[in-house]
Amino acid sequence: MSLLIAIDTNPDFVPKTAVPDPERLISGNPSFKTWAQDASKGEKVLTGVWEATPGETHSIKGTTFEFCHIISGLIEIEEKGGETKTFRAGDSFVMKPGFVGVWRTIETVRKIYVCHYD
Repeated sequence: MSLLIAIDTNPDFVPKTAVPDPERLISGNPSFKTWAQDASKGEKVLTGVWEATPGETHSIKGTTFEFCHIISGLIEIEEKGGETKTFRAGDSFVMKPGFVGVWRTIETVRKIYVCHYD
């Protein structure tokens, strides 16, 4: 097993598909695709590619730490009690444990994610 993992940003295997939980949906009809590509530390660190179609959802991280790198698309993230930030292809950001806000997918977005679950 190699300790160097390349993330394929255009994977050719079938993704896991999902829609937001009803209590998280704010507007639109977004759908999600996840191409999980690595799991480490007893499934506590997950890495892969995620895609979402336009829509607006509540984002609640709980105890999860998530690093994101936008490959394509356009999103806005509004932190509860804070400002709204816009991210597009080439941008990276971190949502720390305890983050609560609104995720708006303006144009279908694809991102690399690394999540650490407590």
